[in-house]
Amino acid sequence: QVRLVESGGGLVQAGGSLRLSCAASGRTFSSYAMGWFRQAPGKEREFVAGVTWSGASTYYADSVKGRFTISRGNAKTTVYLQMNSLKPEDTAVYTCTARREGKTTVTVVANGYDYWGQGTQVTVSS
Repeated sequence: QVRLVESGGGLVQAGGSLRLSCAASGRTFSSYAMGWFRQAPGKEREFVAGVTWSGASTYYADSVKGRFTISRGNAKTTVYLQMNSLKPEDTAVYTCTARREGKTTVTVVANGYDYWGQGTQVTVSS
């Protein structure tokens, strides 16, 4: 079983930055893509960013391109989301995800991911 634990959420003013971290445990020798989704109140969950197993390829939602950066740690069991130039519309619960073993490419579809963290709140004030 894979466990994903996020950290780094919080309250920030518009224009500020936050860095989210997600640590995976329980499956440290498999290859899998990871990503971040978010869900704002009253809205559907949406893809934010994803990174391949190697870390060489990254993908972003249009709404965050140029502001957010996803990366993997050297051990590949940790993924980070650096969020800059935050806007009030970025306010949401951000959840880390991982695909199952062998799924090394990114998908923007939520049901393509098999493991989910508990989520961390990001609130951007205007």
